[in-house]
Amino acid sequence: MTLRYRDIQWDGLFPARPPEFNLGAFAPLHRNRNVLITGAGGSIGAALARAIFQLGPSALVLLDSSEQNLYYIDHELAALAGKTTIAPVLGSAADTSCVADIFARYRPQVVYHAAALKHVPLGEKNPFAVVQNNVFGTAALAKVARDHGAERLLMVSTDKSVNPESIMGASKRLAELLLCTVSTKRTRMTSIRLGNVLGSEGSVVPLFLKQIAKGGPVTVTDPNIERYFLTMGETVHRVLAAMAECPTEAAIAVPALNQPVKIADLARYLIAQSSQHNVEIKFTGLRPGDKLQEQFIADDEVILSETGSILKWVRGPSPLVLQLETGMVELDRAMQRRDVAKLLVVLMRLVPEYRPSSLLRGQLETGRR
Repeated sequence: MTLRYRDIQWDGLFPARPPEFNLGAFAPLHRNRNVLITGAGGSIGAALARAIFQLGPSALVLLDSSEQNLYYIDHELAALAGKTTIAPVLGSAADTSCVADIFARYRPQVVYHAAALKHVPLGEKNPFAVVQNNVFGTAALAKVARDHGAERLLMVSTDKSVNPESIMGASKRLAELLLCTVSTKRTRMTSIRLGNVLGSEGSVVPLFLKQIAKGGPVTVTDPNIERYFLTMGETVHRVLAAMAECPTEAAIAVPALNQPVKIADLARYLIAQSSQHNVEIKFTGLRPGDKLQEQFIADDEVILSETGSILKWVRGPSPLVLQLETGMVELDRAMQRRDVAKLLVVLMRLVPEYRPSSLLRGQLETGRR
């Protein structure tokens, strides 16, 4: 029998999970309000949409560039009883005219920015697309939100933004910095860094389940690679909590987590629960941009406050606004010229802790000759 995600018993791998959170605690922020979710068709965006729909917003705007994903979440929510206006918008958060039209039509007061290009190996081969979506898309969305008087904007970031070794991580770190400089008391903006979400699209568990169903091998990059994990319910809870607390000062939310899990142990655990007990684990080697361990808090960041066992709020050195503005102009110029070397040089100046992977470092050296 094929092992399905919903049949997995996690008790032997992760500590006991606390009871489900009280969703109603977040109703005051959403009830009778207009809410925009970018990347609404993705795993996290769709989970947020389902939760927020239950809180009774006046309008729930679902923005996604995937026609299929947008159709599924729109169809699902439209079938539910309620007075909320569901507005599916097929488009990109990086399309300024599309975003401006959304704000002119619906005047969203609360914005969840979950749209992102997030696959590390694929991103290393497509750096322009990653920067366009993750950096310029976030910058455009933040500017339009501020200009239209939105009250709050929260970006779903990643632990890979800390000491990044991938273009994805560097782009999300730059996006974090941009939000810190654009945020105002009128339009609060912040980010929350997430790790791995169990069962989400593109995550390791669905991949392992497919490989196990085929009889293996289950591919793991390195015996010592480890990651932090949250369930989707825990993820939604922490994202909503970060939005509810969204401070007036520049700060970034980090979820309180348990110990990391070795990916090889996760693979063995899933194999043990399946009927395919002879499945082999094959170690394939780290891919460009991969790290053995991820961090959530950089060495130069300090913890400002904690919200029980849910969140920590951290802050690092304040970014220089003029440097960011100048850098964005140079970054745009590199994008227009499709100049990878220049793109990397500017990124490394704006995110000094960024260390490009061997794949991109080779293009950097070629461009300098």
